[in-house]
Amino acid sequence: MAVGIFDSGLGGLTVYDAVSKRLPDVPLVYFGDNAHAPYGVRDADDIYDLTTAAVERLWEAGCDLVILACNTASAAALRRMQESWIPKDKRVLGVFVPLIEALTEREWGDNSPPTEVSVKCVALFATPATVASRAFQRELAFRAIGVDVEAQACGGVVDAIEDGDMILADALVRSHVDALKRKLPNPDAAILGCTHYPIMEAEFQDALGPDVKVFSQANLVAESLADYLDRRPEMIGAGTQSVFLTTGDPQKVSRGATQFLKRKVEFQKA
Repeated sequence: MAVGIFDSGLGGLTVYDAVSKRLPDVPLVYFGDNAHAPYGVRDADDIYDLTTAAVERLWEAGCDLVILACNTASAAALRRMQESWIPKDKRVLGVFVPLIEALTEREWGDNSPPTEVSVKCVALFATPATVASRAFQRELAFRAIGVDVEAQACGGVVDAIEDGDMILADALVRSHVDALKRKLPNPDAAILGCTHYPIMEAEFQDALGPDVKVFSQANLVAESLADYLDRRPEMIGAGTQSVFLTTGDPQKVSRGATQFLKRKVEFQKA
């Protein structure tokens, strides 16, 4: 009855943590493609190839439903996968839609025409590949009208977090927020469009100021997944054990993950 969670590195552990607390009885198989992280600087074809290989590995582990906890993969690969690659008995879901539904105050699965919403100016912080894809703006346009989105590509932040250099990560966050504010001085809301960024949520909030509502994904994705499984319980796969898999060095990744989640985590070679 396992569900798979995929990320290019450690960032998806924020989603894993939230899902494991929301659905404690569901075994979760986490796959980190640490050997090829970060994805945010790769081209779309490369991201697609790496993502499909990882999803196939999660299917092998008994996960019929896979969450792409990587915003870059969700932005650059998911639509292509859903259109031509995913078998009818499998599901792959991204992390953008729960975030946009929260931003636009929509219920899960509300497919009514786009309407005006209270938020008018949104700051999007994401990887270069996610920003280049414009996937967030595309999904938002299906649900809301009249929202101005200013995107800031946050180069270097993922690398700093993966390396455990939080001083550098803090400096980069503040630099990217300053750059965004020069383009959009007074956003109503800010989207942390990478699953690594919740680790730096306090730094983003501090740099943006108290009047900007910051949306990050982990808890929103966990709630959306719980609702989805209530509706589609048949999508829980045959796997029975929780496990952490990585394409990188398991010992090194385990140390990073333990620091990331502040509890002991042991990865195996994928």
